[in-house]
Amino acid sequence: MEYRRTIFGYECDLYGHLNNANYLHLYEEARADALDQMGLPVRKLMEIGIHVYIIRVEIDYIKGIPVEERVRINSEIEKLNKIKGIWKQEIFNSNGDLCSRARVTGVFIKNGKAVRLPEDIYDHFRRFQEI
Repeated sequence: MEYRRTIFGYECDLYGHLNNANYLHLYEEARADALDQMGLPVRKLMEIGIHVYIIRVEIDYIKGIPVEERVRINSEIEKLNKIKGIWKQEIFNSNGDLCSRARVTGVFIKNGKAVRLPEDIYDHFRRFQEI
């Protein structure tokens, strides 16, 4: 899934580049948007009692992203089983240069405990898994 947005001044450090903490915000936005594109927005998951708790984030910072840059964030499900999933995400600048890469692991939770996804939800997610 693809998500696009502009980098604003308040998100940047004193050097005029996206602050390292804000990369995480971009990845969060892009995953929420990807879930929406998949037809399983966070709101819908919550209605059926499923939450996704992030348990691990690995971010590689490759190239700085300046203020007012228009970025593209690609988000794909890299691995999936009924208890957890791993997202592969990448941020590209307007020239198509890879600026950052992340792997984000989330666990499916219901009533505060790890839970296996219902078969229909699992099958729905699998249709979007990277092959």
